[in-house]
Amino acid sequence: MSIKTIFITGGVLSSLGKGVTAASLGFLLERMGLKIALIKLDPYLNIDPGTMNPYEHGEVYVTDDGSETDLDLGHYHRFTNSPLSKISNATSGQIYNEVIQNERRGKYLGRDVQVVPHITDTIKQRIKDCGKQEDGIDIVLVELGGTVGDIESSPFLEAAKQYYSERKDSTFFIHLTYLPFLATTKEIKTKPTQHSVQELQRAGVFPDFIFCRTSHPMTKEHKEKIAINCSVDVSCVFEISDIKGSIYKAPLHLYNEGILDSLANKLHLKKAPLDLSSWKMMIESIENPLGTVKIAVVGKYIEFDDAYKCIYESLLHSAASASVSLEVVKVNSENIDDLEEKLSGVQGVLIPGGFGNRGVEGKIIAASYCRQRKIPYFGICLGMQALCISFARDVLNMDADSSELNPNCASPVISLLSEQEDVVDLGGTMRLGAYPCKLNKNSKAYEAYQTEFISERHRHRYEFDSRYKDQFEANGCKITGVHPELGLVEIVEITDHPWMVGVQFHPEFLSKPDKPHPLFSAFVNASLKHVPNNEPVYEYQG
Repeated sequence: MSIKTIFITGGVLSSLGKGVTAASLGFLLERMGLKIALIKLDPYLNIDPGTMNPYEHGEVYVTDDGSETDLDLGHYHRFTNSPLSKISNATSGQIYNEVIQNERRGKYLGRDVQVVPHITDTIKQRIKDCGKQEDGIDIVLVELGGTVGDIESSPFLEAAKQYYSERKDSTFFIHLTYLPFLATTKEIKTKPTQHSVQELQRAGVFPDFIFCRTSHPMTKEHKEKIAINCSVDVSCVFEISDIKGSIYKAPLHLYNEGILDSLANKLHLKKAPLDLSSWKMMIESIENPLGTVKIAVVGKYIEFDDAYKCIYESLLHSAASASVSLEVVKVNSENIDDLEEKLSGVQGVLIPGGFGNRGVEGKIIAASYCRQRKIPYFGICLGMQALCISFARDVLNMDADSSELNPNCASPVISLLSEQEDVVDLGGTMRLGAYPCKLNKNSKAYEAYQTEFISERHRHRYEFDSRYKDQFEANGCKITGVHPELGLVEIVEITDHPWMVGVQFHPEFLSKPDKPHPLFSAFVNASLKHVPNNEPVYEYQG
């Protein structure tokens, strides 16, 4: 079977959930026995989201090969087994940069370089490369970022049109749109969807299916109106109602709407019975918990959920596996004057990564608070560094800091990686991607992983300075994970503490709802055993 391609576009407004929709379709296709690959095409001109403010774009998702990508790739990972690499995310900036570099090298033999064909050919090639990442890929799902009608999306739509003209029998279009509900007249309005599809058709793209996001049920008349005005059969108009409860119900909703059968018919796919029982059990554990675990997340982007998307999802996965609900207490690390009040009643504290000076002292103080009061603590990247700085200050009586935050400090227990010293460009130059780590068998980390060698993804420039290793270990902060060849410190643990672990890497990128990350599970389970303020809590029996 030749590789088939499904394009997913969005209209009316942004943030409709194209990423979750694409991932949910991928999930269902995999359950049919097909091998899929997902790619996100983003219209912004940044080369990648690595240097973008999290408030602007949300979390940066990092792949094994060290690519900084859109947060939707996190959805792809959590829902599917799609290969994810630098091929899986392309921005306009990347595409234009590649074309310009080719022109500089003389690839185009002095011809005019234009949007058509050079930009569109490069976009099409990226889609083709996505289908070649691994052998045996049956379907490539292409999520087009932005909203139809945006000027910056035009080259991607032109490329999609051309792609279809070259592969009519194996290319399929889904348009995700929005039906607003007018409270004054108590009616759904289809006109914005009609205009959105007409804008798409003017670009030469004709959707096969129209998915309608709505907060109120559609009637037969709504579907018929959309069908006749958008030149599709009424059976190709689907209601995508707002999901109540877990986002992981999205694939089940698409399945119950009959979308998979319709898609299989359109693409001439061999139908097979789907076993969704394990996924349904996972959702059941999320929606019907036996207790609650209360975790504080202390960060400086705390007002914006997407900035720590993988963190929250990883905590949820592990809580669900322990049959408890997750209650997150969000603490802004820039405002911790009443830290004791804010952390009152929490069973565990997680401090995520970040960059720059803002809010770091608050994270360091929170780390000290957890160490002194024996509250389970999980430090990730900068969260591990905060643990080390607080330990050096409180226990070793050092004037300690990170050379990133205070270049002139007396004891830079966190310092710049040697290979970073001459780096000028900030984009894509950190220690990025998967690196090996060897675990000390007598450690909390080994208890969690149950294996001596692991691989985890990184995104940082600064790390623990090994010159301080002996002092730390002699006083109760143990190095329990190191890079096996380079000796770089990857994991630290406080020995006289129920569970206080810091990791330089980002385990949140590898957690799945039906396969929680072992470190997150260990942290959640340790938190369940902690009784804050002598209050009774659910005790995990696993």
